[in-house]
Amino acid sequence: MLAVLAAVLGVAVYRSTRAPSGVGATATVSSGEPKASDPVATSPSRLPRLVDLGAGKCVACKKMAPILEELKRELAGRLEVEFIDVWENPGAANLYQIRLIPTQIFYDATGKELFRHEGFFSREDILKKWKELGVDLG
Repeated sequence: MLAVLAAVLGVAVYRSTRAPSGVGATATVSSGEPKASDPVATSPSRLPRLVDLGAGKCVACKKMAPILEELKRELAGRLEVEFIDVWENPGAANLYQIRLIPTQIFYDATGKELFRHEGFFSREDILKKWKELGVDLG
């Protein structure tokens, strides 16, 4: 419980010290259209992509780590999986408009955001969501 409180306070403190909304780079998440400055849009692989934004010391994020590694390994060549630590890369939280961590963002092969989820997301639920979105990872 203490770890969860620390994580929530850490995000709250971070959010209170970052630039106001609308300042800086815009991300795919705001318009649904990929921008040249968005790292997801410039990916040369043209694969669907799962971006998980969290922190190395966040409890729920630590629970996500083995799931992400397993998906990355098992679906290599069919899905890109990326983890971004927003405590080490604070600009990423603003770029991706993160409200809390972990946040998973699902992108299609063109870089368009399809869905986002906040909090822990199980492997089964991630795969189910890709299927619901019409992405065959077969």
